[in-house]
Amino acid sequence: MRTGDGWALSGSKTFITQGSVGEIYVILASTAPELKQKGLTAFIVERGTPGFRTGRKIEKMGLHASDTTELVLEDVRVPDEQRLGEINQGFFDTLKILDKGRIGIGAWAVGIGRAAFEAALKYSKERVQFGKPIAEFQAIAHMLADMATELDAARLLVWRGAWMQDQKMRTTRESSVAKYYAARATMRACNSAIQIHGGYGYTREFDVERYLRDAKLAEIGEGTNEVQKMVIARELLKDWSERVGGAEVPRTSA
Repeated sequence: MRTGDGWALSGSKTFITQGSVGEIYVILASTAPELKQKGLTAFIVERGTPGFRTGRKIEKMGLHASDTTELVLEDVRVPDEQRLGEINQGFFDTLKILDKGRIGIGAWAVGIGRAAFEAALKYSKERVQFGKPIAEFQAIAHMLADMATELDAARLLVWRGAWMQDQKMRTTRESSVAKYYAARATMRACNSAIQIHGGYGYTREFDVERYLRDAKLAEIGEGTNEVQKMVIARELLKDWSERVGGAEVPRTSA
């Protein structure tokens, strides 16, 4: 709500990464409720501002080393100088950030998948059954081949998106493709790693169970897999319409 030369912010937000340890926060607040998501404005709020506090800590399935909490704002007063960007443009600015964020999630996912693959490869060479390492059994070898192939493909998709970002190119489709595929490839790799470890994979004696718990967030954070498919399809159809209409639009942006 506008208050003379400043703003009064009230409400709560959940699933805030490092919510209890951060010092400076970017808060998206509704400044034109009638516009729904198109009426959001971003504000900078510092820890210690009256009325601003950390809420409950959220216990998660994985990523236990990453703090996640709620944030509570009760009539938090901020001057207009702490507004970030234009009024009612917060949603659109956030969408621009998502293109980079999704590439980051894709890279993170590939890292977890690679760790699971390397653990499974090592274990399969060391675990002996019926007189030979289990890596020599076709079923295990095929799982390893699938893991390696899909993770390599995911990594190349992430690299493409990152390179395009470095070139100041628009990457809405490429970012979603990289994030979507990397998340799926990593979940499959982590599942296979547990399967290769057998009963030990279901215990906390080996890290592969943690990799699976951590990897799941890649299918949720920065937009779920279902959202990524919506974005990819929308971009494909838009590109097709532009070509059919004879309006070739360059994939670069200012």
